[in-house]
Amino acid sequence: MEARKNIVAVLRRVFPSRPSYAGSFCMANLAGRRGAVPLCSGAGSFQASLLMLASLTVFVVAGFPFNLLGASSRPNVVLVITDDQGYGDLGCHGHPILETPNLDRLYQESVRLTDFHVDPTCSPTRSALMTGRYSTRTGVWHTIAGRSLLAPGERTIAEVLADHGYRTGHFGKWHLGDNYPLRPHDQGFDVALYNGGGGVTQTPDYWGNDYFDDTYYRNGQPVTFRGFCTDVWFDNALEFIERNRNRPFFAYITPNAAHGPFRAPEKYKEMYAEKGVENEARQGFYGMLTNIDDNMGRLMKKLETLNLANETILIFMTDNGSARGTYNAGLRASKGSHYEGGHRVPFFIRYPAGDIRGGRDVEEVTAHVDVLPTLAGLCDLPQPRSPRGPIDGDNLAALLKGNDADWPDRTLFVHSQRIQHPEKWRRAAVMTDHWRLLDKNKLYEITEDRGQRNNVAQKYPDVMTRLQNRYDAWWKSLRPRFDEYVRIVIGSKHESSARITAHDWHNPGSNTPWNQGQIKRMPEVNGWWAIDVSQRGRYRFTLRHQPPQAAKELEAKTARIKVGNREASKTVDTGATSVSFELELDKGPKRLQTWLKKGETSRGAFFVYVKRLD
Repeated sequence: MEARKNIVAVLRRVFPSRPSYAGSFCMANLAGRRGAVPLCSGAGSFQASLLMLASLTVFVVAGFPFNLLGASSRPNVVLVITDDQGYGDLGCHGHPILETPNLDRLYQESVRLTDFHVDPTCSPTRSALMTGRYSTRTGVWHTIAGRSLLAPGERTIAEVLADHGYRTGHFGKWHLGDNYPLRPHDQGFDVALYNGGGGVTQTPDYWGNDYFDDTYYRNGQPVTFRGFCTDVWFDNALEFIERNRNRPFFAYITPNAAHGPFRAPEKYKEMYAEKGVENEARQGFYGMLTNIDDNMGRLMKKLETLNLANETILIFMTDNGSARGTYNAGLRASKGSHYEGGHRVPFFIRYPAGDIRGGRDVEEVTAHVDVLPTLAGLCDLPQPRSPRGPIDGDNLAALLKGNDADWPDRTLFVHSQRIQHPEKWRRAAVMTDHWRLLDKNKLYEITEDRGQRNNVAQKYPDVMTRLQNRYDAWWKSLRPRFDEYVRIVIGSKHESSARITAHDWHNPGSNTPWNQGQIKRMPEVNGWWAIDVSQRGRYRFTLRHQPPQAAKELEAKTARIKVGNREASKTVDTGATSVSFELELDKGPKRLQTWLKKGETSRGAFFVYVKRLD
């Protein structure tokens, strides 16, 4: 019996992506051949079993197909989401200047969701995409100020797929938390390579990054790379795909482009200067998008070279409306707005083996919350459940395959809060296939009025009332989250030494210093962090204005810290770049705040390094 257990254990290591293989081998003869020696038939067949295991290993090394061994095959998943690229920022959507030939080709090869919606800004979209739940349910309704942190109890796409044998990799922007238990490798990704915060140059990002030859975090550890940021994300994603080509994988590729600052390799900027684009920021914006397009070409070629294109679900989408574009395909407004241009975005999906292929539009209203249940459906997995409440999205497989005769009418919602506590009807949109209700009393017939210029609320009061009632019910379902905090854990074995930053301050009434440029200007602002002390003990808190590599002198004479009901203060040494406190803390949730004071000038420490000492 012990010998059988050892063989099964080896098989589980050989087939880590197929947990069922090892067990199934104990139930059947290899390849179903009559007279073959059963792999786990008993101690008398142990030597034969080892011989067959060795033969099997040779097959695996040679790339022997899993499905010949009787296991069902699941598609790979590659999901690309770009940053601040609007609906009109594509050649295939009519942009008069922008060159995106590879995405134009993908457009031709894909089913396109033409009425697909996200939140109007970055973190909310990504939280809803990851969980299939409206962003506010997950604790995310802002991009900073402690409200961009995805609650660790939420179940992500990566966790769902990993639980069914997928190898999972994240490459690029995460923007849902930089500390345990909120990082991508805490939320289901085996491999995670990412920048800090919401983009390169933001406060949690590695100090001094500038898009070129930067240092990013690989599963929490800083690693320096050569090249432009988007190229780095795709380089590492392509390596991940090739390394896992013989097992099901999920690659989540999330460039920080084309988010500002608008920097691109010179050859891309020159391309648009030659086209007559004089504004340097716009040259950078367009250049970043064409660089993304080139990398999409590399990705599609890699899938074809590895013979994976047919069996791979490839999705391209963006996270909100355009940040810098001048063409918006007739939609009103841009990033941050609850008008259509703020949250209707491109969505292309290609999966030839699943009969999801080119040249067809789906016009029904759909949204980011649909992606997780749809992937579960296409990958033949059970529909996901959340331990924290309802899954808001629907499985779109029938729509994508054209089997939509019985597709029901739906009502979807987006809002842009970007404050500490959500307010009812704040920049809210209620959406159906035919209607848009904004700000409670603005009604648009979206099928007739794409630009949302004609408010027809007085003409259709019954429609307005019906949509108001649906919003009321939705809002009521969100309310339990409003007064909860997603907390940064300190003292965990997963991150015993943590760096937390002012990006995640809760600070009503003041401006959060969310990027490194603001930090250098030394604003006189303060805020507090919602933390959770993982275990009772002694902790060291080191307060800084900037990270150690910047060697910025503290502009302070006195320092003060308060953690829960524990408080301490001390004099700051002349020329010091940091000041430290040691406090005995009980386990549990607490509020952390710091003060650095010089005369009448006072500000919080923009960086605090926390280490558990015992």
